Amino acid sequence: MIDGRTRLVGLIGWPVEHSLSPAMHNAAFATRKLNWSYVPLPVRPEALADAVAGLAALGFRGANVTVPHKEAVIPLLDSLSPEAERISAVNTIVVEEDERLVGHNTDVAGFIAALRQGGFSPEGRSTVVVGAGGAARAVVHGLLVAGAARILILNRSRARAEKLITELGADARVQALPLIPEALVESARDADLLVNATPVGLWPDTEGSIWPMEVPIPARITVFDLVYNPVETRLLRQARQNGARTITGLGMLISQGAAAFRLWTGIEPPVDAMRTACVRALEEKSDG
Repeated sequence: MIDGRTRLVGLIGWPVEHSLSPAMHNAAFATRKLNWSYVPLPVRPEALADAVAGLAALGFRGANVTVPHKEAVIPLLDSLSPEAERISAVNTIVVEEDERLVGHNTDVAGFIAALRQGGFSPEGRSTVVVGAGGAARAVVHGLLVAGAARILILNRSRARAEKLITELGADARVQALPLIPEALVESARDADLLVNATPVGLWPDTEGSIWPMEVPIPARITVFDLVYNPVETRLLRQARQNGARTITGLGMLISQGAAAFRLWTGIEPPVDAMRTACVRALEEKSDG
C-alpha cells in the first residue's frame, strides 16, 4: 500500500509500456518488506529536462533511464559514477539526501554477468555489435574490459559508431561499419558473438529482426539479443532454428536491475524473486 512514507523510484523512457522493471522491482521491495514503489514514467524527449528536474521535488529516491534517454540525460545530472562517465551513458539515477542527482551505469555489469551465465566467455573472442546507442556503449566497454580480441560495431550511421569508439577511447580492437545486410552477414562469418543492442524486435513490433530472413545465421556463433520482451525475439528464433547458441535479454535486465536496487536501497536484492516476477509479467503480457 502506497502512503505518505512510501519511497518512490521509477523508469524514465519513451515508450515504457513494454518494461518489466516495475513488476521486477516492486516484487523485490515486497520480498524485502520495504515501503518503496517503482512506477513507469513515460517521458517524451522534449520533456526530459523537466522530468529529471522534478525527481527530487516529487520525493523520488532514484530512477532507471531507458531508450532514448541514456545519453541525453547526462547534462541534466550533478555528477556521474566513473563508469557512467567513461561510457557516456546512464541507466540509473540516485537522488542523494541533499537532492543531488548522480548518474550510474549498471548495464555494463549486467551485460557481462548475463553473457557468462549464458555460457560465453568474451576473453580473446570476436564480437559483432549492432547499434551505437547507450546500450551499445555498455556492451562495447564491457567487452573491452573483459579482454575481447576484436569488436566490430555496425550502425545505420557509421559516423555515430565512430563517435562511440572515439568517446570510449577504444583501441584498434574496435572498428565501425555501416549497417547493411551484406556487411552484417559477412562480418558474422568469422565472429564468435553477435549482439543486438538496438530496439529492433521489441514489443509490440515483434516481427522485426536485424538479420535478413533469407540467410541462415551461422551455427557456430552465439547470439545475444538485449531485447527482453519478448524473451525469444525473432532474431533469437532465427539463431535457434539454425543451431546457434542464444542468450536472451532477460538475464541482463535482472542483473542490471539488481545492481540498481542495491544502489537505491543499500540492501542486497532478492534476485530469485525478481526473476520470478519478470517471468510472470511476461506470461501475463502474452496472455493479454
